[in-house]
Amino acid sequence: MDWKQAWSTTANTTNSALDSLAPVCVPFAVRWDLEADRRDKLRTPEHLKALMAAQKEHNAARSTSATAKSQQLTARAASNNPFAAGRRAARVASKAAARHERDTRAKLKAARVNYPSTLKARAIQAHAVHAVPTVITSVVMSASNLTLWPAAASAALIGANVAGLALGRRKLRVPVDESVTVEERQLMERLDPSYWVEHAPDRGLSGTVTTPPAMEPGGIRCEIRLDGTWTVKTLADKADSVRALLGARTALRIRITSASRGGWAVLTLATRSAAAGVSSLWTPDRIPSDAMAMSLGLDTETGDEVLIPFDERLLVSGASGTGKSWSFRPLMATAHLRGDLLLIDGKGEEATVWEHACRVAVESDEITAGVDDAHAEMTRRKVDMKQRGISVWDGRQLTVVVDEGQVILALISKDKERLQRLIELSSLGRSRGVVLWWATQYPLTDGGAPGVHKLIAPNLLTRFSLRVAGTTQAQVALDDCAHYAPHQIPEGREYRGHGYLKGYGPRMLRTWTLDDAGVRKLPKSIWTPDQSSSGQSSRPLHLVKETAAPSGALSNRDKVLAAVQAGARTARDVVDRTGLNKGTVSREIRALTADGSVHRTVDGRLLPGQQAA
Repeated sequence: MDWKQAWSTTANTTNSALDSLAPVCVPFAVRWDLEADRRDKLRTPEHLKALMAAQKEHNAARSTSATAKSQQLTARAASNNPFAAGRRAARVASKAAARHERDTRAKLKAARVNYPSTLKARAIQAHAVHAVPTVITSVVMSASNLTLWPAAASAALIGANVAGLALGRRKLRVPVDESVTVEERQLMERLDPSYWVEHAPDRGLSGTVTTPPAMEPGGIRCEIRLDGTWTVKTLADKADSVRALLGARTALRIRITSASRGGWAVLTLATRSAAAGVSSLWTPDRIPSDAMAMSLGLDTETGDEVLIPFDERLLVSGASGTGKSWSFRPLMATAHLRGDLLLIDGKGEEATVWEHACRVAVESDEITAGVDDAHAEMTRRKVDMKQRGISVWDGRQLTVVVDEGQVILALISKDKERLQRLIELSSLGRSRGVVLWWATQYPLTDGGAPGVHKLIAPNLLTRFSLRVAGTTQAQVALDDCAHYAPHQIPEGREYRGHGYLKGYGPRMLRTWTLDDAGVRKLPKSIWTPDQSSSGQSSRPLHLVKETAAPSGALSNRDKVLAAVQAGARTARDVVDRTGLNKGTVSREIRALTADGSVHRTVDGRLLPGQQAA
């Protein structure tokens, strides 16, 4: 046997057990030390002098009172007449002496309070009250048969007092590794129960006791025992006091939640991120095997992957510069690879990247056509489902993505017919396999420029929010989970793509990201209503490898120019002649018009540049 190893293991086990018991005894030790210190401060020479004078006066008064009582008894024996002068004088003197003795006793009691015994002496006296009689009782009872339990009970009580003081004063050894920063070490030292209980009353946190903190992948975690009337909510309301007690920097995220048992809270300090060592770049390998789920990102506290429903309506909110577009792309790529994708882009930048892979709508006529086609497809599927006797669509999912809802609503707000179709997509489309995903920088439902319609927002049950501007936007972005406070997410590049998921808990998530090159590698699959068929299963798609265009192949711009030179006079004619989608044709026409190759007349007809001249 390795005795050295055995001794080390035993010592570590013992120390761990003592460390776990220490927080329970800390309040007792602190109260003991405070009382002992109070008594020591009162034991001044002035108070001692007053006590000695009070004792002297009380002793003299007791002697005078005893003499007066003796004289009263003598006078009573000398005469049977209670009204005799001698008896009346002795009685008056005895009452005066007794009154004086009571006054001096009260003064002596006050002097003893001002000059108390030491707490150690008082404890010895208290233990002697039960220790001496129990020892005598044990000796008497052991004369016939050995009975030692009275003395053992007294000894156990004394031992409990001594052990409680020793454990309460024990300096906890918080195990830390070499990766712990100076800031984390300081925070863990201040979370030590001995430090916390001593300084908590100064911050209005008296009645709370911490347990030894632990370092986890997402930062420091510590449980807090709540005594008296404390609750998790009241402690969370005192978060500023907790931050001040710990001396934590303002930007450090502090989270106070309920523990697994009543009367306890969990304090989490996000000093690090569990997702820091994992690349945020999304690849198709991130698509879960479960067809009804898709990966949103990683939990920054635990490092766990977070999945959300694939067939659920979605609202993604985030102010400009928070990484909303890059965070949204992996979800769109998942929808594109699993089914059909229609991107309604109010600004146009995202459509430029996605137009080769899926159907996009940027211009007003493209947007209205996209809404009409999606609504018609939803209606067609309703008829198909009724004919086949099913209640849930069993074919490919059509995902309609609205990127920057404020622009789209501003465009169709006066077109009541299109607006109603968009509302119906959000309320009726899910069971028919037409799912609406909505993204906006301005998660507001009221005002002159709302980011999401007030009749559409209640239907978007899955909600993810990056940093937003304020509490009003946080309320729309996360609904009843607005207390996660997405408006308090720190600014900076390191927090791009970080946000909160409604219902997941106030733990920050880091989303996956997809760059332009990753989007261009996606396979081409342009959805049109005539391509839909009932019960069609998801066809496997493969990433497109970037290959050089064959020599002699025409570019999209050349095709558009050739169509105009051949007689196409409208964008629709160009689409029919070239087979390109509307977004690509509109973009190329704008470019050709800018360089003078194509001229647009007042009535909107297209002419070649030479013919216009």
